[in-house]
Amino acid sequence: METPQFVDHAAEKFAELRQAAGPEGDIGIDFHGAVSPQTAKLLIKALEPYQPMFIEEPVNCQNVEVMADIARGTHLPIATGERIFTKWGFREILEKGAASILQPDLCHAGGITEVRLIAGMAEAHYATLAPHNPLGPISLAAGLQIAASIPNFLCQEQVSLGEGYLKKPFQVKEGYIDLPTGAGLGIEIDEDALASKIGHDWHNPETYDADDGSVVDW
Repeated sequence: METPQFVDHAAEKFAELRQAAGPEGDIGIDFHGAVSPQTAKLLIKALEPYQPMFIEEPVNCQNVEVMADIARGTHLPIATGERIFTKWGFREILEKGAASILQPDLCHAGGITEVRLIAGMAEAHYATLAPHNPLGPISLAAGLQIAASIPNFLCQEQVSLGEGYLKKPFQVKEGYIDLPTGAGLGIEIDEDALASKIGHDWHNPETYDADDGSVVDW
């Protein structure tokens, strides 16, 4: 449980973002499944006046009943999906009304074909797709192909436009990327640029609780 000061501080910071972006800007907010249901409800109510684009994973996505209860208590869209896999995992989310924005990761949820099926299920439940992608430009290219083939695409997450990976990196124009028209996914790998990345010793960062040193999700 958090204090009123914690909730008010979060709402005030989001209000600053809303003021900077203006009413025409879309701003999503990610709870990352790390908030208790009680605090999530308080935070969402405090954020509602500033109209976030969505609330992502207000609670752990595996507890579908709790997420559905939260979704029924707000007009804000609930988003989830980066840790849900295949159409069978998304079926329960849709049937129980736990989220109206699905975020399947094409590299984890079953690829283009499976995500296309998930998109069809979502369409029947008036839900949209915002594919998850923290991985790179090849995953982005796959997501763009999905975007072009479904009627309920919302937006595409990306972390790299392909500089140092693709011969022709993607270009963002006023928030949009043109659909690649080449063969396959429409991209070409720059093998010379990739050669310098082979043999790296990078690994995922590790995060620990500041108080007791226990392992925590970011």
